[in-house]
Amino acid sequence: MDETERPLETRGPRVYTVTELTEEIRDLLAERFPFVWVEGELSNVRTPSSGHCYMAIKDETAQIRAVMFRPQVRVLRFRAEDGMKVIAQGRVTVYEPRGEYQMVLDYLEPLGIGALALAFEQLKQKLSAQGLFREDIKRPLPFLPSHVAVITSPTGAAVRDFLKVIDRRFADIRITVVPVRVQGDRAAGEMVEAIDLVNRTLDADVIVLTRGGGSLEDLWPFNEEALALAIRASRIPVVSAVGHEIDVTIADLAADLRAPTPSAAAEMIVSEKEALVQRVRGLRDRLWSETRGRLVRERERMGHLGSRLRDPRKAIEHAWLRLDDLSGRLVREQVLRIREDAGRLSTATGGIRRHGPRILIQGLRRELGFQGHSLRAGMEKRLSGQKAALSLLQGKLGGLDPHGVLNRGYSITRRLPQGLVIRKASDVEPGDRVVITLASGRLECLVDKTDSP
Repeated sequence: MDETERPLETRGPRVYTVTELTEEIRDLLAERFPFVWVEGELSNVRTPSSGHCYMAIKDETAQIRAVMFRPQVRVLRFRAEDGMKVIAQGRVTVYEPRGEYQMVLDYLEPLGIGALALAFEQLKQKLSAQGLFREDIKRPLPFLPSHVAVITSPTGAAVRDFLKVIDRRFADIRITVVPVRVQGDRAAGEMVEAIDLVNRTLDADVIVLTRGGGSLEDLWPFNEEALALAIRASRIPVVSAVGHEIDVTIADLAADLRAPTPSAAAEMIVSEKEALVQRVRGLRDRLWSETRGRLVRERERMGHLGSRLRDPRKAIEHAWLRLDDLSGRLVREQVLRIREDAGRLSTATGGIRRHGPRILIQGLRRELGFQGHSLRAGMEKRLSGQKAALSLLQGKLGGLDPHGVLNRGYSITRRLPQGLVIRKASDVEPGDRVVITLASGRLECLVDKTDSP
């Protein structure tokens, strides 16, 4: 029997799988809340590389997870941040893998301030932090440009007002209108391309970026970051004249000069021709007056100097006389100086002759010969005396030489084996051996008999 065929009181409770229960809850939420608005505060906002934006919307007592997929995120004019009060529209659904309910958002708007106004403030703070609005990097405009490039819609009132003022003030200036959209999603991109085109192909002195007034939505292309970066990258100074005087855009802040209106831009760029002509005439009159006054003063000064100027011929004659006098004095001084130098030279030459090296060498040679002769005489005298003394000593030595005595027939007798000299007969006894030294040779003898006195 099928479960549905059983009596009601005998049926058991239905058992769902997790998937079945989750799907039914999802369908109920989608059916009950297909289109819902929620107000709250954003937290845990994160945007991974996928481009989707995940967040939580909370109030004092509860919170709900939410996600905005990349196509919707790309059309947001502002950046979602933690703590931002918002109003969101979407549908409630269940994320089945985690069993969590959440909102899939189609629309998100800041609470209390428009999305565009918030986006404007966020971009303004970002570019200001990057230094794009610093006054010291803004370029001055030329005094009188000869070529102006106007980037605007060719059919708008802004370009007509601009050209009318230029024609009235200085019609000789060349104007090139670069047509672009100034409203809509493609407007910012066309203006960026136009700025690049002018820098690459046109020899312009100034770029004017302009359009008439409108709502914040109408003026939004002038609040795009890409346009602000293109303005600062331009080598040609850029004037921004967008909207009315009360309208301020990012392009106004990034430009080198902001004009409140297109007409004001033309007046700021080009000076009035008649005013320039009057200024030139005034400068010409001042120059002529100053020149005439200067000529009068110079004539008076020349007359005063001329009255003080002497005849140059007298000065030349005086110079000639003084030159002759100085020449004569110079000749006399030179002759006197030469005579004095000649006398000193003669005296020095005589002194050199008397005391020159040759005279000194000759004297030293004579002294050396005399000293040599004296030295030889003294040495010869000393040598003769030494020879006489030596001969005397040799004679005395010959008288004392024992060999001389032996030659006269004497001998020396010694007792053996001691070798003692025998001076008397009692120094030996019969039977002792003696040696007798003669003038020539020796005798060894045996004592046979002694005879003492």
